[in-house]
Amino acid sequence: MKGVILAGGTGSRLYPVTKVVNKHLLPVYNRPLIYYPIETMKKTGITDIMVVLGGESVGELIKLLGSGEEFGVKLTYRYQEGAGGIAQALGLAEDFIGNEKMMVILGDNIIEDNLKDAVTDFLNSKLKAGIFLKEVSDPERFGIAEIKNGKVKKIEEKPENPKSNFAVTGIYLYDSQVFEIIKALKPSDRGELEITDVNNAFILQNSLKAYYLKGYWIDAGKFESLYRATSIVAESITTA
Repeated sequence: MKGVILAGGTGSRLYPVTKVVNKHLLPVYNRPLIYYPIETMKKTGITDIMVVLGGESVGELIKLLGSGEEFGVKLTYRYQEGAGGIAQALGLAEDFIGNEKMMVILGDNIIEDNLKDAVTDFLNSKLKAGIFLKEVSDPERFGIAEIKNGKVKKIEEKPENPKSNFAVTGIYLYDSQVFEIIKALKPSDRGELEITDVNNAFILQNSLKAYYLKGYWIDAGKFESLYRATSIVAESITTA
């Protein structure tokens, strides 16, 4: 299995800090934000990783990460022109992935769980997609899974009337069919190729499984969550 970390975007929710600095370079306690998804992948045994970059300060990000040797992984890079959405960014990894299965993580996601068991389950199955869900208190802010009889029936983005409290985190498992689905997508109203549409396509095939996170999950893409991430990580390290 290979890994893809999506570290593009302009970081507009963190302006003006990200006006001259890529958000993935920002510190979360004692490490840059981008370190965390790399560590999440490495814990599962994934060591061959593509980082899809975008926005400003790309050179500094590559200089920081280098070949990946420091982390015990091998890193490859691609650049996303413009802001075409998460699914478009993932599409850039097609040649890198080939026919293998993959784990995809958004570069601003920080989690506590070790996902090794979920990865092993996915690799040993005939499933084509997996998503990681986390129960939240403010579901109207996220992509929310509608669940019936233990299965995800649909994912709705930022619903006014959420059908559950389980948010879709920025961590996904796919087989290589995902690239064919991406190629068939049409841009959303905001002009992007949406990862929610990708996941709903797999749901229609009855080939997607939901895994549940037990520990903390933080989307550190805005000031409040970046601060919370720093506090949680600091506490976990100092009390360890």
